[in-house]
Amino acid sequence: MPIFEYSCKDCGTRFEKLVRRTGDEILCPSCGKDEVAQELSTFAAHANGAPKEAAPKMPCGNRCPTPGLCGMN
Repeated sequence: MPIFEYSCKDCGTRFEKLVRRTGDEILCPSCGKDEVAQELSTFAAHANGAPKEAAPKMPCGNRCPTPGLCGMN
């Protein structure tokens, strides 16, 4: 049973839904309407199980998990 990502055309809510059968009605969990669009899903995979590299060192000297946003609040 695949999990699909959707966005509501009415209220803009993005959500995931486990789809058991094709043709099942998909309703927005926020507004309850059926005007939804399927989104492009992405995934992450590790092929060799190697550990992730440390976050890059930023000009401020810190290791930042969000490069390019250093110093932004």
